[in-house]
Amino acid sequence: MAAERGIPDEFLDGFAGIVAEASATGRRLTRAELDSRRALGERAAEAGHGLRELVGVHLAQARAHPYGAATTLDAVLAAVAQGVDAFAEGYERAQRVAVRREEAARREFIDDLLHGRSDLGRIAERAERFGLRLSYAHAVAVAQGGHAYDEGDRAPRDVERALSARFGDRNVLLTTKDGRLVCIAPGDQDEVLVHFAKQAHAATDGGRVAIGRPQSGPGGVVQSYEEALNALDLADRLELEDPVLRAADLLVYPVLTRDRQAMADLVQNALGPLQQARGGAQPLIDTLATYFDTGCVAAEAARRLSLSVRAFTYRLARIHQLTGADPADPVHRYTLQTAVIGARLLDWPARQF
Repeated sequence: MAAERGIPDEFLDGFAGIVAEASATGRRLTRAELDSRRALGERAAEAGHGLRELVGVHLAQARAHPYGAATTLDAVLAAVAQGVDAFAEGYERAQRVAVRREEAARREFIDDLLHGRSDLGRIAERAERFGLRLSYAHAVAVAQGGHAYDEGDRAPRDVERALSARFGDRNVLLTTKDGRLVCIAPGDQDEVLVHFAKQAHAATDGGRVAIGRPQSGPGGVVQSYEEALNALDLADRLELEDPVLRAADLLVYPVLTRDRQAMADLVQNALGPLQQARGGAQPLIDTLATYFDTGCVAAEAARRLSLSVRAFTYRLARIHQLTGADPADPVHRYTLQTAVIGARLLDWPARQF
């Protein structure tokens, strides 16, 4: 009967006899009997059989077995319930072990993929198991919220449901790394990353998302991931307000800091004299940054800094006096703006050179 349902008889070994013997006297199943059922449940799970079908064949065998006239229905049902419950317990235990093993393998793969710590050819082979075909270009988006997230948290689950509902199976891998949400998608499916950014921004209560450029091969995933992380770091240091950043739009900043010593010299020469001001250089640097961020509109910059236009204009004049560079002069403006960007990137004047 079990074979008719595709279940080998070995997974019911002795079940009907145990039920008949226990129900004849009304006793409970012994520890050895329960342990044997649990062991069979584990083996059935490892063999890939469904629990619903397994329970069905157990019930069918118990129903077909001939019982003595003195055996009551209640006693049979009690014995069947104990046996099936022990079998299901073993089955579920094996499934939990398998899930933990799969989770560990997935986490190891993600760590290797995002840090490039393993052989790239081996990573590409393992990637197909998790829905990625690394022979094509991929791009990585990273979302950072107010606190760290794990894969079991609500935010990544909500984002994953939203992506699945919108796009189905598109060879997309959603995970977490170092407390951030990470989405790896084919490089020609930018709409997936855009939707991820929208959903992640909402799920993390206004968190920021950075999208790396599409890159080819297993090493390309690492490069795109690092670009996204660098974009998040730049956004923090430059106090950028955009909720979604693209690494392609920020390429000028790594160029500016490629020669760190040259940038430090520029900052020191252009802005160093501001340290002579009362209150130090930082308030005047903030004044310049806001002025440039507003397109050099003094009235708007004053409003953002909660200053009167007169007070703001005085600050610009003080900067001109100390540095010899006029923020309103296009030639001087470029030098000052580049120096302000460098000061933010190098955390100056908080960190002196």
